[in-house]
Amino acid sequence: MAALLVLCLAFSWTTRDSMAPLSFLTGRGNVHSLGKSQKTLVDLRPWQTAEALAPLAVTAEETEYAHEAERLADHEVDQDFASALRQASAQARHRNLAGDALALSQRVLQLQQLIKEDQALVNSLTAASGSGATSAKNAAKPAGDSDDLEVAKAQLGLDTDELEDAQQELDHASGDDRAQIQGELTAHEALMSKYDSQSHSPGEVAVLSARRHSTLAGRLTAWRSQLDRYALIQQAMQQAQTDIVSLTAEHKALEAKANVSTTAQGSATPDRVSRLTNILEKTEERQLLTICSDRIQTEQQLAAVYGKWSAQVLLQHRTLWHLILQSLALIAFIVICIILCDALVRWLIANPALDRRQTHTLRSVLQLGIQVAGGLLILLVVFGWPQQMSTVLGLTTAGLTIAMQDFILAFFGWFALMGKNGIRIGDWVEIDGVCGEVTEIGLMSTTLLETGDLADRGHPTGRRITFLNNFAIRGKYFNFSTAGQWMWDEITVSIPESDDTRKIVEEIRKAVEKETVESATVAEQEWKRGARGDGLSLFSAAPVVNLRPSGSGIELLIRYVTRASERFGVRNRLYQQVIKLLHKESTPTPADETHEAGGAEPS
Repeated sequence: MAALLVLCLAFSWTTRDSMAPLSFLTGRGNVHSLGKSQKTLVDLRPWQTAEALAPLAVTAEETEYAHEAERLADHEVDQDFASALRQASAQARHRNLAGDALALSQRVLQLQQLIKEDQALVNSLTAASGSGATSAKNAAKPAGDSDDLEVAKAQLGLDTDELEDAQQELDHASGDDRAQIQGELTAHEALMSKYDSQSHSPGEVAVLSARRHSTLAGRLTAWRSQLDRYALIQQAMQQAQTDIVSLTAEHKALEAKANVSTTAQGSATPDRVSRLTNILEKTEERQLLTICSDRIQTEQQLAAVYGKWSAQVLLQHRTLWHLILQSLALIAFIVICIILCDALVRWLIANPALDRRQTHTLRSVLQLGIQVAGGLLILLVVFGWPQQMSTVLGLTTAGLTIAMQDFILAFFGWFALMGKNGIRIGDWVEIDGVCGEVTEIGLMSTTLLETGDLADRGHPTGRRITFLNNFAIRGKYFNFSTAGQWMWDEITVSIPESDDTRKIVEEIRKAVEKETVESATVAEQEWKRGARGDGLSLFSAAPVVNLRPSGSGIELLIRYVTRASERFGVRNRLYQQVIKLLHKESTPTPADETHEAGGAEPS
């Protein structure tokens, strides 16, 4: 990946010139500038520059300068074409052909003569065919005349193609560029016709256009765009000044050549033919001088237009800089307000009537609210009010819903807790494995005083535990304060193994049943009402005694139903009943003592 990064940076550096809008001015874009695939004989850079700069105009003033620059550039290019055609024609007249060029010239003359003969034959056959059809309207047209006309037309087309090929070869061999220059002129005129047919909006004046950028981000973007546009206009103006220098040198060379030819003509005594030729050449040179002078004047006007355009961009740049300073001043004012509000909050909470923790919380909330409000105001100054407000609100609502789903569920959980099957202050509940007494039920949270599990009922730990109310919807909770607060409790009793074990177990079961019969009956009735039907009719609240062997005898596990609030009292009474029964069974009766004594005497 590092090697790929280095290669991308290297190739990006080597191709950086392709991003230049006016790369053809520096010479790097001569081949591929503005979509051209080959270098032209006539310099089209004045028009290409004006055409490339015109879309960058953003105000009515800039658009006016852009149109003036395009008009002058088009005129300069047209004059360049006229000058190139005259120079090419003059060179062709003074060119002496030899070798292959001479042979091609003769071939061209022969083909021109042959084409004249072919055209005459086509005209005669066409006339004969038309007169024959008029004289014999109902007669069939001779097939031979029609075939001869078609053959003559085909021969004319073939000779015309050969003449075009021979003319191109002759131009290439003799260095005649008139055909290529004429083709470039035709393409340029077609491009100008297409450009003139397009609509060009004038735009707004500079002040109104600048006020369109109501945000700091938009103003900074326009500020950078103005800097780039100013640099491009300056580059175009420098190119126009360079063209003025080159055209001035060319004008001096043409003027010197004309003066030399005039001096030579005055010193010689030529004949009438030579004198006529010299006059024509002198007229051609003067026309070239006139065209060159017109091009120099046009380039000067073009440079002046670019200078005015640059001054207009600088003026708009100053206007935009004024608006940027206003935005920065507004941001500074918001920051000062944030600092002052923060200081005011510190001063107001310096001597509060609240405790330290509440003071810290209130201070944090106020400072955070002030900072968030100030940040939002700064963002509005920098980026402006969102355009797609409905989309922004939808995305913001979705994000807040996901981020605050626990608080939303807690809010709706409060309604569930306030319902028929909810909880109340003072209830004994279990939430997420924590048992305690409800001390507060808020809109968002529920607070418990922890009392431990069921085995430690009545022994609070002193810890306050707060739960979000979403447990009422997302999780589960147990409320032991509903109805009779029934619970299954158990006690364990160990008895020695004997022949009366079964009797002892039955007496203990009867004692437990007698002690809990009232609670069991009420519990069964409440369970059936809670089920709203007979679904719990198979369940019984009767006590159960289970026997398990142990090392010291037999262990009894006694399970029974009791109220949670009466658990310890019922357990103590049951222990008393069991101890009384065991003590009764362990005390010997008088008959037993006599039997033991009589049995011992004989031994």
